[in-house]
Amino acid sequence: MPESKSIFPRKFISIPVIAVFSIWLVYYLEIKFKINFNDFGIYPQTLQGLRGIIFSPFLHGSIEHLFSNSIPLLVMLASLYYFYEGIATKVLLWGIFLTGFLTWTFARPSYHIGASGVVYFLVSFIFFSGVFRKYYRLAAVSLIVVFLYGSTVWYIFPIEEQISWEGHLSGFFVGFIFAFIFKKTGPQPEKFVFSHNPEFDKLFDEHGNFAPPEENEKTELNEEQKNPE
Repeated sequence: MPESKSIFPRKFISIPVIAVFSIWLVYYLEIKFKINFNDFGIYPQTLQGLRGIIFSPFLHGSIEHLFSNSIPLLVMLASLYYFYEGIATKVLLWGIFLTGFLTWTFARPSYHIGASGVVYFLVSFIFFSGVFRKYYRLAAVSLIVVFLYGSTVWYIFPIEEQISWEGHLSGFFVGFIFAFIFKKTGPQPEKFVFSHNPEFDKLFDEHGNFAPPEENEKTELNEEQKNPE
């Protein structure tokens, strides 16, 4: 008996779980062995700081920082791989790279760490994808994103000195650009084509009233009786 195919893509669960497990594992290793990996974060406009483009999403400065990124990262990655399975990996990898690189180009001279830049990228991409595609299912997801994370948009501005608003702004901007670039790739709204059916048209008279052929014949017969030649 053939196995039934799951409606959920495998990566819909595996990728988000692996990602969140990884950032927790790195933080555990730091605590366990009393080491600090912050030097592997993004340090803008330095050659060594470029390595942070890859490593910074795995690094967090505190347990609160880790908690604040874990659930949004889990939810957003699951949404990405559920709705955009065909392009999800490409979008994610390029999004991480460009978000990190953009942060490296203009941020303050300090170590920028954390997965929040990736979270902002995912929130922005998923929200604007629903808007650009005019797809009601994705638009609903976009509204949920706004409801859950709409208030976080303020953190793309320098309102708190300890927060890397540059990373947030970079992720938000890259997500917007990617949503526009990939608006014709992946899920699209269904297009309804109305075909012309001559037989169906015969069920209506010239005034648009429903009049099956039998009624038309009776009507024509009555008119002939009223107006004999």
